[in-house]
Amino acid sequence: MPDNGRVLEMTREEFEELVAEALDRIPPELTRLMDNVAVFVEDEPPADDPELLGLYEGTPLTDRGEWYAGVLPDRITIYRGPTLRMCDTREDVVAETEVTVVHEVAHHFGIDDARLHALGYG
Repeated sequence: MPDNGRVLEMTREEFEELVAEALDRIPPELTRLMDNVAVFVEDEPPADDPELLGLYEGTPLTDRGEWYAGVLPDRITIYRGPTLRMCDTREDVVAETEVTVVHEVAHHFGIDDARLHALGYG
């Protein structure tokens, strides 16, 4: 939480733009490989995990087989509330949002949490 005890303020639209910018910074050779995935911004995560910054729901590319057809898109959700509560400055929000977006996109590619932590995207 910020040192002054207040939560950093940022509109949902501003936060959505940061998420879009983070997606734009992913190399095109990787984004071209992303398949059947949608990215969303929500204000708050599920009540049972209030500090969750992002969530990947779906079938990673590495687990898809011949059976994978006609399914709903994978879903990446980035949560605004916990990100703003943990950051002191707008620059912190930008950096944390980028890490979170990369982390969740990596799950789409089948990279697990242990490997992401080792790479600094924990």
